[in-house]
Amino acid sequence: MSKKYTIGVDYGTESGRAVLVDLSDGSEIADHVTVYDHGVIDEELPESRVKLDHEWALQHPLDYINVLASSIPAVIKESGVDPADVIGLGIDFTACTMLPVDKVGEPLCLYPELKDRPHSWVKLWKHHAAQGEANLINEIAEKRGEEFLPRYGGKISSEWMIAKVWQILNEDRDIYDKTDRFLEATDWVISKLTGNITKNSCTAGYKAIWHKKEGYPSKQFFKSLDPRLEDLVETKLRGDILPLGTKAGELTEQMANAVGLLPGTAVAVGNVDAHAAVPAVGVVTPGKLVMAMGTSICHMLLGTEEKKVEGMCGVVEDGIIPGYLGYEAGQSAVGDIFAWYVDQGVPAYIKEEAEKAGLDVHVLLEQKATKYKPGETGLLALDWWNGNRSVLVDTDLTGVLLGYNLLTKPEEVYRALLEATAFGTRKIVDAFHHNGVPVDELYACGGLPQKNKLLMQIYADVTNREIKVAASKQTPALGAAMFGAVAAGSEQGGYETITDAAKTMGRVKEETFKPIPENVAVYEKLYQEYTRLHDYFGRGENDVMKRLKALKEQ
Repeated sequence: MSKKYTIGVDYGTESGRAVLVDLSDGSEIADHVTVYDHGVIDEELPESRVKLDHEWALQHPLDYINVLASSIPAVIKESGVDPADVIGLGIDFTACTMLPVDKVGEPLCLYPELKDRPHSWVKLWKHHAAQGEANLINEIAEKRGEEFLPRYGGKISSEWMIAKVWQILNEDRDIYDKTDRFLEATDWVISKLTGNITKNSCTAGYKAIWHKKEGYPSKQFFKSLDPRLEDLVETKLRGDILPLGTKAGELTEQMANAVGLLPGTAVAVGNVDAHAAVPAVGVVTPGKLVMAMGTSICHMLLGTEEKKVEGMCGVVEDGIIPGYLGYEAGQSAVGDIFAWYVDQGVPAYIKEEAEKAGLDVHVLLEQKATKYKPGETGLLALDWWNGNRSVLVDTDLTGVLLGYNLLTKPEEVYRALLEATAFGTRKIVDAFHHNGVPVDELYACGGLPQKNKLLMQIYADVTNREIKVAASKQTPALGAAMFGAVAAGSEQGGYETITDAAKTMGRVKEETFKPIPENVAVYEKLYQEYTRLHDYFGRGENDVMKRLKALKEQ
């Protein structure tokens, strides 16, 4: 019997990537990236040049289809694999990335008469222009004592579905009325592949306030937001919500021809990028916190009971692995902070030294910073360069760096920033652990753990937990391919459950990062200082950051 394969397609912010995976061991045979032609649309609409307001971030839906038509044939060609041996397809997506579609599932922005209307386009996850709506959702939900609010750490984000829908209603009633359904982009792409619209439990649960047992919030709640939203759930959010790993349908003849696979190939329901990474590192049981580490960090954890945890982004049944409650938290800037420092704060002599040595500036700073012991720099930072996602859920908080003197070196600052992000993760770990959701070990995937060993050692020392690192560099795409294998099922050569798939296909490196006891002791003292600063600036005792921001805006 010939070997069987699946394909995972990972949709990021600037590009999409297809990875062809061998089902016998999870090895990645070929991968291909397609950059979006239109990228992030944040200044003006394509063609019509209509200007966009601040905090807008849109995308072109045909860029997503182009990824399928370019990257899937590319991995088939590179690998030489027979398309008949590709039994399944799965995708993952940044979320909440949403769009309005008409009765036939066509995005409204593709109609010539609507293409110069900003609200007809895809709203990317980082579209923040619905903050006013999000503030009202939180205020009204809190006043009404809505039970859903604590499940999201006490706040619904402006990035999520309901705030974005309400913004469309408030600013372009005609587009709202012309919309048959508001869909997550991941569900829309699956509908193009299979010819039928399905919705997945992950985005519905984390981004659209859906609960497996209780459904969406009540009609009364939506009416209290705006009488025009009373029937939103039954009309524009309608549709069955399916658990991850479910087969959404089969590849249509038209799409099979476009991507070079066989019609009838199994397609899994859509997923979220960071969540797809969890089974790809072999995590399918509670107690293991998975960190998807890049410009920001998404922290994911499985539990058996629904607990309330301050500042979490959500707890959703079947939201990560079917059969468990999936918890999510996050830090809104990590790699972004290190990049900011290298771009804006590093003196010329460091850049010259890196150039002479043929090193990346980050690599040089890491080498220099490694020579310091914990506490030796005398510096301490708060990692709020892009606000705080968890546990304070406050985008108006800003960064702090304490302890400078006339001898402070760039590598000391760099180390203090690495440490600050580790303290931010420790806050999240403690919030889960002390609220009855155990965290026994950490797993890391994404760009940062592959590149920065000092960072990973600091995280192990600060959290006092062993860290295992993903063997795959394309963890979300591997996870998406695994869910594709589950959609195909064992009879076709796939797997019955994601747990079965993870046993064979999920992989971590042999090398792990173990806490060093003497470092743990020093970092414990520094973490107590971090906590004092965190609570002083973050819990209302001193709102100087917000006052400075207000002055700046005036």
